[in-house]
Amino acid sequence: MEPNLYDRNCGSRQVLDRIGDRWSVLVVLALADGVKRYGELAQRVDGVSQKMLTQTLRGLERDGLVTRSVHAEVPPRVDYALTGLGRSLLDLLSGLRTWATTHLPEVEAARARYDAR
Repeated sequence: MEPNLYDRNCGSRQVLDRIGDRWSVLVVLALADGVKRYGELAQRVDGVSQKMLTQTLRGLERDGLVTRSVHAEVPPRVDYALTGLGRSLLDLLSGLRTWATTHLPEVEAARARYDAR
């Protein structure tokens, strides 16, 4: 029997909620080309607050999609990177990015028609 994705307690739904989250998608894509420090991610993911970036990184780390490495330096350096599991999302997210870019004019036209009503 297929899991009920509409049930918020469904494990599959919880994973979909994580990887479908606005900030998670952008953070995973930002890490696609390699290791980043927190500040680099904050600059790359335009519009994310410090609180949301921290929560997103913690959630991605908890779900095994991102690793957090603390380096004993002064000041301390913290790096974030995709795990193998996180990298396995890149083709899917790249496809979503391509779809969004390709269909943006249609979406904008639909928005304009809706807003004009």
